[in-house]
Amino acid sequence: MPEIAIGPLSQIPPGEGRNFMVAEKLLAVFRTREGGVFATQAECPHRGGPLADGLVDAHSVVCPLHDRVFSFATGQGPDCAIEIYKTHVDDQGVITVAV
Repeated sequence: MPEIAIGPLSQIPPGEGRNFMVAEKLLAVFRTREGGVFATQAECPHRGGPLADGLVDAHSVVCPLHDRVFSFATGQGPDCAIEIYKTHVDDQGVITVAV
């Protein structure tokens, strides 16, 4: 999978997510307060909720529409799953996502 740079880590405040168009896919990219960076599909598979607007902790995101919790490690939720994408932050603070 090719890794695509999406910009500086500083564009995502700690504890929040932002949407990015990466290789013609809309992705939600999250920065945890603990320093983790994760990328998932942008919409919740349950009802299309905007995951980038969800609550973020060290290991998961909560969909803002119906409180479904999805793991950043596996993508698993209570009754459905989301796609997750490998991320990396380089020495200059640039985020890359493998798509």
